[in-house]
Amino acid sequence: MTDRIHGSCTTVLVGKNASIDGSTLIARNDDGHEALDPQRFTVVNPEQQPQHYTSVLSQVSVDLPDNPMRYTSMPNAVLTDGVWPAAGINAENIAMTATETITTNPRIQAIDPFVDGGIGEEDIVTLVLPYIHSAREGVERLGQLLETYGTYEPNGIAFSDGEEVWWLETIGGHHWAAVRIPDDAYVVAANRMSIDNFDFSAIDTLASADLKALIDDNHLNPDFSGYNLRHIFGSASVKDTVYNNPRVWYGQQYLTPDASGQPQDQDLPFIMHADRKISVEDVKFILSAHYENTKYDPYGNGSESDRKLFRSIGLNRNHNVHILQIRNGVPDAIAGVHWLAFGANTFNTVVPFYANVSDTPAAFRDATATFDLTNMYWLSCTTALLGDTNYDLYVDLRNTYELEAMSAYRRIQRQADAQVQSDQATATGDILTQANQALADEALQRQTKLLGEMVTLGSANMTLRYNLND
Repeated sequence: MTDRIHGSCTTVLVGKNASIDGSTLIARNDDGHEALDPQRFTVVNPEQQPQHYTSVLSQVSVDLPDNPMRYTSMPNAVLTDGVWPAAGINAENIAMTATETITTNPRIQAIDPFVDGGIGEEDIVTLVLPYIHSAREGVERLGQLLETYGTYEPNGIAFSDGEEVWWLETIGGHHWAAVRIPDDAYVVAANRMSIDNFDFSAIDTLASADLKALIDDNHLNPDFSGYNLRHIFGSASVKDTVYNNPRVWYGQQYLTPDASGQPQDQDLPFIMHADRKISVEDVKFILSAHYENTKYDPYGNGSESDRKLFRSIGLNRNHNVHILQIRNGVPDAIAGVHWLAFGANTFNTVVPFYANVSDTPAAFRDATATFDLTNMYWLSCTTALLGDTNYDLYVDLRNTYELEAMSAYRRIQRQADAQVQSDQATATGDILTQANQALADEALQRQTKLLGEMVTLGSANMTLRYNLND
């Protein structure tokens, strides 16, 4: 396989006791190598799921079970390189995001090289999410697929249900390891193998059956004691110090201000504990961040070299951000919430769509390669582009928009929750479909209003202006 498509994402994971409302949260920026790559938000119903799957990029063919569940999906609008579903929540409120491209090293590649005809990011959600009934089962199914078909790239994949959050990292062509994130903990991961200390005998870890023997028999462990998988299978490169580690550092500093560590440290911890309970808004802030209040902010006042030193989290190659929330203490019908925004994340807000539906609103579903301001993907990209031309001029408009929009979305959500939980709620599917449409309409209207306000403000501050009128 000669055509490989690589992403460069950032992931945040939150255990149920670490979140503000007892939800599990798995979230990711779906980034690419191009600034624009139109995305859609859809539902794949069982009759639409293939029984015989063939990858566009690797041409791997996989026979699938005949009992798929419905699931939300975020495919590419242009299918030249395949569907790329990215993430979703299935009918049993199991969530999955795939993938975070991670790192590898030549020692494992010499022993277990990548498989050109294997599975990769294009395929994984389609092959796994419709068939799993728990987060742990997601790890086990993906692990079996990796061992059977191999993979052509290194990836990190997250799974969640109402109780557990799991993180799996692929190792070489056929191996893998996974960790259950502690309920009171969070993780920020950024394009590098993240799992550090790994206990092969723990109940909260899973791995290829021969992984420990592979390490020992091939003298792969550089440490004198223990098994640090990042040290064994990952990287510690100069690129990590400017591209990956600073993003992890900033997210950890935001949630745990007393945490030790510097932006370029190679051994920032994998598992972290916050100094407060974590909200959806916190996760969105991290995934939109550009090192605010530091000298590294590209929009800030640091030196030119400092502002260009590190790759920020929010950037022009964010194609979507999704926060997959599985709520506890509510009926199953409303437990799964697929928060979503498109485009560069600095000038957007995430919208809380209910996952238990059979279709999605057209403004979020029907993006094409043609520019269209009535579509949320293109509207979001346009707003971000204008905002980037003069961040200081537009940031107050952005802040007001974000506060008011998130308040409006949460009000709609509260009303729909109350309807479903009331004795009069006899048509849950209709209620949630209507709520999703109301959320989409609200989001489109507010994003359009923001763009209009930015055009009005920016027009008075153009370079081509003069203070005398005819």
